[in-house]
Amino acid sequence: MKINFTKALGLAALLFFGQQSFAQQSYEFSLDIKKKGAPIHSTMYGLFFEDINFAADGGLYAEMVKNRSFDFPQNLMGWYTFGNVQVVNENSPFERNPNYLILSDPGHAHKHTGIENEGFRGMGFKKGETYRFSVWAKKVNSNDDQKIRVEFINSKNDRIGSKDVVINSTDWKKYEVVIPAEDTESKGRLRIFLRSKGTIAMEHVSLFPTDTYKGRENGLRKDLAQALADIKPGVFRFPGGCIVEGTDIDTRYDWKKSVGPVENRPLNENRWHYTFTHRFYPDYYQSYGLGFYEYFLLSEDMGAEPLPVLNCGLACQYQNDGEHCHIPVGELEDYIQDALDLIEFANGPVTSKWGKVRAEMGHPEPFNLKYVGIGNEQWGKEYPERLAVFVKELRDKHPEIKLIGSSGPSADGEQFEYLWPEMKRLKVDLVDEHYYKEPEWFLNNAARYDNYDRKRPAVFAGEYASHDHSTGKQNNFLSALTEAAFMTGLERNADIVHMCTYAPLFAHVDGWQWNPDMIWFDNLRMMKTPNYYVQQLYAHNAGTNTASLLWSKDKTTITGQGKIYASAVYDKNEDCYIVKVANVNKSGVEVKVTITGAKKNTVFSVGDCVQIKSNDLKQINTLDNPSNLVPEKTTATIEGNVLTIKADAQSFGVYKIKM
Repeated sequence: MKINFTKALGLAALLFFGQQSFAQQSYEFSLDIKKKGAPIHSTMYGLFFEDINFAADGGLYAEMVKNRSFDFPQNLMGWYTFGNVQVVNENSPFERNPNYLILSDPGHAHKHTGIENEGFRGMGFKKGETYRFSVWAKKVNSNDDQKIRVEFINSKNDRIGSKDVVINSTDWKKYEVVIPAEDTESKGRLRIFLRSKGTIAMEHVSLFPTDTYKGRENGLRKDLAQALADIKPGVFRFPGGCIVEGTDIDTRYDWKKSVGPVENRPLNENRWHYTFTHRFYPDYYQSYGLGFYEYFLLSEDMGAEPLPVLNCGLACQYQNDGEHCHIPVGELEDYIQDALDLIEFANGPVTSKWGKVRAEMGHPEPFNLKYVGIGNEQWGKEYPERLAVFVKELRDKHPEIKLIGSSGPSADGEQFEYLWPEMKRLKVDLVDEHYYKEPEWFLNNAARYDNYDRKRPAVFAGEYASHDHSTGKQNNFLSALTEAAFMTGLERNADIVHMCTYAPLFAHVDGWQWNPDMIWFDNLRMMKTPNYYVQQLYAHNAGTNTASLLWSKDKTTITGQGKIYASAVYDKNEDCYIVKVANVNKSGVEVKVTITGAKKNTVFSVGDCVQIKSNDLKQINTLDNPSNLVPEKTTATIEGNVLTIKADAQSFGVYKIKM
């Protein structure tokens, strides 16, 4: 038989290199369970909320009416008027929201007086669901009852719901009516006709779905709030972010204006109102309807530690250059008092001034506040000079509160290197680090905290997201997978990293300014990104202690060798170990985890395993297809003390080992 030696040699080489390729795709780890590692803080994985991208009004806050109290600088922004309508501000029922409307007969049988609100890029109505309309109103110079008709209008100008409201008092009074929607519409409007011959005054025109989160009247949009609760966050940071600072000091977020009766919370200009001329929204204001009380309540609902952030006397340093823009160090008394009063609002007895405000709002029990952030993303000597004053006062009066400082707007560089020693000198409890970086940075920095000084303050990774600039910073699987890989380093170093929160949280598809964002929504729907699911997988599998997971060969941490990233934790509540593996390779790999240090006769079994993966790193979820990328159940095997994982190409998986 004639042998083709060239072909045979080629076949042998192919087999050899195929075996070599397979060998290169098999990895061996060692999981030492003899000794439990450092405790993992319950705050480890959390949420950061900032009112950017219409995240509050028009988003999480379920109010559907824009400019409900007519107090925008352009008093009728968001409104259309017809007939005889006037804006007045004398003898208002609400001191801090002075404007209201007078609606009078148009003077002709075939003319009509009324107003119409466009909502936040429209209003979302769902067929069969009900909506609570309310208005503060009174009849003017008339003994006869007056009447208005409230209508829901769809994008074709058809009525899809209506009810009449009788205004029967000459004193200001709140009127309410519940209206069912007869059809589904994402770009609807609210229209109100004057249906009588007299005159009425109207203030604080409001519309909420009755089915809000937890059924609260001044409530949150149910699907968005539930998505946050489903993360099971350990900490909830609010209200920002750069809005804490304000475009200038006058427009900083003032927590005291965000509590008390919702009708008397004054308008505030959103810091993101001016920022991006290419995505400019001159109608972006804060009604403060979603205020500090609601943030604390949401934290409690989710089982998360509230983490409010307060202004330190500095306006946004990106937008303000020079000391004249800020509060001088010697004039911070009011700002420090704000911090002290916030602690009293959250934790004080009902007999205290601010504890009484909390109780009157419906929560006599304290919120058990433990953390306060001072300043957001400040830098330069201006920041520690002001922070030092806060630290001294708060340590003296509230030593039980943990204080959070900042390392500036970047993960490295001159300001970062300057601020960290300053934070250590001031002895803050945690330092807030921010990093919005390209995917490669997240892969290259998985070992970032392996050699951090353990004597310095703990780390709060307060804002981070992987930015794939090649796709316009989409929330694609590449960004999610590289974040998952990086987070193995956060988990492994939970002795010094006590908190981490992705940012930003929300974005309205018709009103966003910054991306990527964890949850996208329109007026009826919402979409969880792959990044959301990575955060959720970590939060649901946080564990209670770190565990030693190393390369078997050289006992080093698993930080990208062979494009594999991994970490492990122990969970005392389930008495199990949880292994997390991010495979950035374009092919599947086999991972063998040898368990060492077990007691004699310990029997291991495989618990729940789940994986999120994609063959296309640019794949995304959309509102139309929100389940393109979701975690799915997977399997692993265990023989004796060896766990074998088949990690698919471009995947992040979570694997439980039961004992």
